[in-house]
Amino acid sequence: MQEMEPELEALARRLNASLGPERIITDPVRLRTYECDGLTNHRCTPALVVLPDTAEQVAAVVRECAAAGVPYVARGSGTGLSGGALPRADGVLIVTSRMRRILEIDIPGQRAVVEPGVINVDVTRAVRPYGYYFAPDPSSQQICSVGGNVAENSGGAHCLKYGFTAHHVLACEVVTPDGEPVELSADGPGYDLLGVFVGAEGTLGITTKITVRLTRVPETVQTLLAAFGSIEAGGTAVSAIIGAGVVPAAIEMMDALSIEAAEAAVRCEYPPGAGAVLIVELDGPAAEVAAQFAQVERLCRDAGAFEIRVAADDAERALIWTGRKSAFAAVGRISPAYIVQDGVIPRTALPQVLARIDELSAESGVRVANVFHAGDGNLHPLVLFDDAEEGAGARAEEVSGAILDLCIEHGGSITGEHGVGVDKSRYMPRMFTDVDLDTMQMVRCGFDPKGLCNPGKVFPTPRLCGEVPGVRKGPHPFEGKADLF
Repeated sequence: MQEMEPELEALARRLNASLGPERIITDPVRLRTYECDGLTNHRCTPALVVLPDTAEQVAAVVRECAAAGVPYVARGSGTGLSGGALPRADGVLIVTSRMRRILEIDIPGQRAVVEPGVINVDVTRAVRPYGYYFAPDPSSQQICSVGGNVAENSGGAHCLKYGFTAHHVLACEVVTPDGEPVELSADGPGYDLLGVFVGAEGTLGITTKITVRLTRVPETVQTLLAAFGSIEAGGTAVSAIIGAGVVPAAIEMMDALSIEAAEAAVRCEYPPGAGAVLIVELDGPAAEVAAQFAQVERLCRDAGAFEIRVAADDAERALIWTGRKSAFAAVGRISPAYIVQDGVIPRTALPQVLARIDELSAESGVRVANVFHAGDGNLHPLVLFDDAEEGAGARAEEVSGAILDLCIEHGGSITGEHGVGVDKSRYMPRMFTDVDLDTMQMVRCGFDPKGLCNPGKVFPTPRLCGEVPGVRKGPHPFEGKADLF
């Protein structure tokens, strides 16, 4: 066992006795496995890792942490991109990856009940024989877990039409920060606590069971790939499609640099010389899809598409999607390191914002590969740098921050689906006032007055009850001043 504080050592002994040594990790080498999530430029080795198999074991670990005053962080598959599952050096990391059972499939009720460690795409695989699927589809759906999707309110390529994780979660069993299991449901009177919990980035408790909505497989799916000379022309096509009243299942875009990376990684064979490619997918009743598809083709050509490919079957459709789905990982083929950003802008601002990102890249000498959910303005600029070069990381961070400022300037947001975590917490005051942030913290304190549940995430400073940490004494200074809200 590695050197640790006496209270942590005592906690480790108690957990080892109650859960068994096979569920406890204290070896320094094995602990390094869990030092970061998918955003590797934030790292911290946890003092202790616990691998529970059941909800009861999760609750037992949380109760022990609460009694000892030890902070803890929940982690699923570790695919997050904001440092949301970054552990604490003085705390416990509770990893739910062993909780992978699909507990119930209710086809008449169009729902399934799963544990948090179930992999996103495995839900679809389980229900596809019945003509259903799980609609939220992050690009990491082959490896990301449903529990992590709930924590971050993950989206995906098809969120334009079908919405984010929040739109497909009907109930959650949650272990509260005092170790008690409670059921949060979308049904019934009172406050929508489920809505508060989904997307709270694991700061309000740990989900141990999730009831998800199942979606019927559409009658027809049609996919096209349109190639443009520039990313601005592709952005114009997106605005034209949405402006015409067409709501595709997905509209995705990649620029020349991300296409280059995808070609190197998976040989997706997109049109040579493209400054950008646009993937548009329509689904629904056959007659409606046919009519809308013809309209989309025309609008793409009007915007300057020099080549349009239409998938003839599922194999060609999968090939079109291969490049886009692999884009984040593929960038590793052309850059030693990169920062994945996640800003949101109004669709109408796409051409101007994309042009300005090009200017920022040229001015700084920092390459930026653009991959994004064009339909809802959710940008994923990949800021490339060589981490072996002195100062390169700082320059990349500066460009990354400038892109987020650009999103805010155009009425957008610092995150669409990756979350705030530790990576973007410093940008929260640029979007929200102190009153806004204090109000959010009051909600957090209502769930977690001791400030032990995933502390240090989302908010830029440990305000309110987290300052001590401890329960706030007396009323909040804004209570009774309703005119401020």
